[in-house]
Amino acid sequence: MEEKSSSFDLTKYWLILKRRWLPGVAVYPPIFMLVFLALMSKKPIYVAEGSLRFQKINTTSSLTGLGKEIGDLTPLAEKTNPLSTEAEVVRSHEVVETAINRLQLKNDEGNLLKPKEFIANLTVNEIQKTDILKISYKDINPKIASQVVNTLLAVYLENNVSAHKAAASAASKFLEKQLPKAEQLVRKLEVEMREFKEKNKVVELKDEASKAVEVIADLQKQINDKKSNLANITALSKAIRQRLGMSSEQAVLMTSLGQSAGVQDIIKEIQQVESLLADRSTILMDTHPEIIKLSSKLQSLQAILQQRVQEVSGNIQVKLDSKLQMGQLQQDLSTELVRLESQRLGLASELFTLINSENSYRERIKNLPKLEQRQRELERKLQAAQSTYSLLLQRLQESKIAENQSIGNVRIISKAQEPEAPAVSSSNSYYAAGLVALIASFASMYLLEARDKSIKTVDEAKELLGLTLLGVIPSLSKPKISLRNNQEAESSIPKLVVRDNPRASISEAYRMLRANLNFVSADKELKVILVTSSVPQEGKSTVAANLALAMAQMERKVLLVDGDLHRPVQHQIWELPNKYGLSNVIVGQTEIMAAVEKVMDNLDILPSGVVPPSPASLLDSKRMASLIQSFASYYDFVIIDAPSLNVAADAAILGQMADGVLLVVRPGVVDSVNATVARELLEKSGQNLIGQVVNGVNPNNEPYSYYYFEQEYQPLENSYQNETLAKIVK
Repeated sequence: MEEKSSSFDLTKYWLILKRRWLPGVAVYPPIFMLVFLALMSKKPIYVAEGSLRFQKINTTSSLTGLGKEIGDLTPLAEKTNPLSTEAEVVRSHEVVETAINRLQLKNDEGNLLKPKEFIANLTVNEIQKTDILKISYKDINPKIASQVVNTLLAVYLENNVSAHKAAASAASKFLEKQLPKAEQLVRKLEVEMREFKEKNKVVELKDEASKAVEVIADLQKQINDKKSNLANITALSKAIRQRLGMSSEQAVLMTSLGQSAGVQDIIKEIQQVESLLADRSTILMDTHPEIIKLSSKLQSLQAILQQRVQEVSGNIQVKLDSKLQMGQLQQDLSTELVRLESQRLGLASELFTLINSENSYRERIKNLPKLEQRQRELERKLQAAQSTYSLLLQRLQESKIAENQSIGNVRIISKAQEPEAPAVSSSNSYYAAGLVALIASFASMYLLEARDKSIKTVDEAKELLGLTLLGVIPSLSKPKISLRNNQEAESSIPKLVVRDNPRASISEAYRMLRANLNFVSADKELKVILVTSSVPQEGKSTVAANLALAMAQMERKVLLVDGDLHRPVQHQIWELPNKYGLSNVIVGQTEIMAAVEKVMDNLDILPSGVVPPSPASLLDSKRMASLIQSFASYYDFVIIDAPSLNVAADAAILGQMADGVLLVVRPGVVDSVNATVARELLEKSGQNLIGQVVNGVNPNNEPYSYYYFEQEYQPLENSYQNETLAKIVK
């Protein structure tokens, strides 16, 4: 599709060139001479050139690795070019004014050049696919031109170094302010980290979690062992308590009393006194002094026993009975019970300690995720602060070094030399004048084409009117005749070509028009056909006459009516008298048969007759409508040659009575405005617009011809000799 559009545009321009070549040729010489003389009359202009090479970073930074970002040629936007930016810097007023002041450049009035005047002679271009800017300046003095370029190079280089130093200095001041704050933040976070570890007894949380699991497992094993041992000891202790009939506390006390010599001695004395008292009581009365003495001694011994038991047992109340003196077995059992109780208490204490340790470890494991989260947070902050501090410290060092550097990221690779020859030579002036004249020629051709609103090709007619193309009639004129001269050329050529030369290509075009009319309407037969045009000189009368001839040659009865009561021409074409005709028949001055002229078999002509003062009133009458009905009933086809649509309303009136309207369009005669108005007029008036015939087509003016033909007109023989005919189907 794109190839087709491109080909069409080229063809369009080629056709414009063919149509307008003569004005273009006429414009070329004077424009060439004017431009050439103007160029040669100017003072010679000298152009001096110099160039700068840019680096992303300067050489010193690339070698030391410090200060790389200062002065780095990095664009802000993705699609911007750093060299274009630097070119604008070279053209800036600051650089330009410095160069003007250093060289004291003055204009013709003796004043210092203004930056605008200076920049008008300055050119700064980037060399494609390089990092080089080319700076050129033109002046009538070659020495000044070279001095200006070299001064600009020096000024830009100085500004570049100054800008780098200023950027480094500003960076150093900023970093010096930020560095203490960064150091303070690092120290603060280090203190927070230390306090966190001390408070939570953190050494290494990553290892602590795994170790805690192992410790808990070991503690659980120890707890289970202790519980088992405690259960065994508790069971033995219980059995011994049941055997002794005392608790473990009592067993401990009784063992202590049994092992106390003082207690046991008193017990033995009490037992002796009790035995003597029992023996003497059998023979003596209770009131006997001996009995009283023994009883008193017994009481005293019991008091002493109570005191000694109290000393051994402490605050424990102990009844003075026989248990204070146990046998060997009881003593051994009591001793074992005491030992077991001691072991039980020890195991219980160890078990309690182990359980507490397990709970502590479990609680620690439970809190480990929170501790880890907090530690990571502190570590991140500390690491970020340390990184920031280190980076600021490094940048400060780099900026200090960059501040002391005296080189930028640009260097001069070629200074301007004083030019020996002017920039524009005579040969260049010749070429420039030729180019300008050529452009002017093409511009004149294009302007003439743009101002010419006429329809020029068949395709333009089809596209503008949007009507069915029923026929393309080649021009009767020779191919060398222009569009505007077609109608003048045809005035001296016989117009009844279908009759005079039936084998000519143009005759075949009329027969094709006749054939196409047979297929226009499938529902209603077209018997009455009105032939009209948008403007005069489009050849509508010629088309109507030859179409009537083509139809008559098919053995069909045809009537050709000259309905143009303004400028009738059918009687001239057929060389008939016009004394009586259509106008006379309408007003009743003559009969139809008297006005109709038979020109050949199956073809009758009704001339226009006397031109009336008001043709529209005659045509828009019942009499005219009745006549057309009569014509249609007698003839197979009735062809009405109507006036052009911009001349009068006659065509619109007659179109209401016809079965269809055929619009004739002649390229180079009708313009787009009149053609559009004519189509809209016919459509709004309700006409049956069956299609269009493009008349007077010159193959040289078509992008692709509907007919290629060559013809030679021989006036002496009044005939056409056709050499070739080929139909092209679009």
